[in-house]
Amino acid sequence: MKPFLVALRFLTRFPVSWNSPTDEEVGRSMLYYPLVGLLMGLPLAAMAWALGEGVLAAALIVTAWVLLTGLLHMDGLADTADAWIGGLGDRERTLEIMKDPRCGPAGVTALILLVLVKFAAVFELLALPGGWIALILAPLLGRAVVLPLFLLTGYVRSAGMATLLARHLPRRGAWLVTAGVALAVIILGGMAGVWALAGAALVFLLGRAWMVHRLGGTTGDTAGGLIELVEAGVLLAVVLALQ
Repeated sequence: MKPFLVALRFLTRFPVSWNSPTDEEVGRSMLYYPLVGLLMGLPLAAMAWALGEGVLAAALIVTAWVLLTGLLHMDGLADTADAWIGGLGDRERTLEIMKDPRCGPAGVTALILLVLVKFAAVFELLALPGGWIALILAPLLGRAVVLPLFLLTGYVRSAGMATLLARHLPRRGAWLVTAGVALAVIILGGMAGVWALAGAALVFLLGRAWMVHRLGGTTGDTAGGLIELVEAGVLLAVVLALQ
């Protein structure tokens, strides 16, 4: 139970107790990332049902989405964007900039574009029959991709919570959870689920390739940025599937 609470506290702003988890419990918490994503998606889908279509409804849903995460993953995306631009192709310089808490123009631009894409996609989905399903699939798959990312990609820093995640993640359990999520998405979403999986896989493969090329692996910031990009990719894929 504690690994689930660790995941819930780390990934969201739900009021749960941290309770000093062990390193192993921190590592096992990653197995519950998809479940946390599902729990985030359910209230978003409920908002879509209650609010109906329209610009205001889309804005409120995206706002709630951001508030649920406390900007955690957006911060990772902004840091990654700043580092990718400012690092000028140099690995050590890129990692150094990524640790800077200040947000530069590249980070601000990345966040604006992300929110714009998410808002436009949610606006379109609210007008499509069954479009609400994307509001469940996007946060679910966004957090599920962290498992194969850490399974297949080395972690390039020597300290931090993500170090514990990488070191103590149960590999067999992670593969089983990943496969289970893929199957559940297809069962839950049907053809939209297939498109959502395809969108998530495409963003994951491109993002991971970029990380390996620039850094030789991943960091907590790049993992957080990937979550945001996968969510956007899933929303766009489901829009295409339902139109």
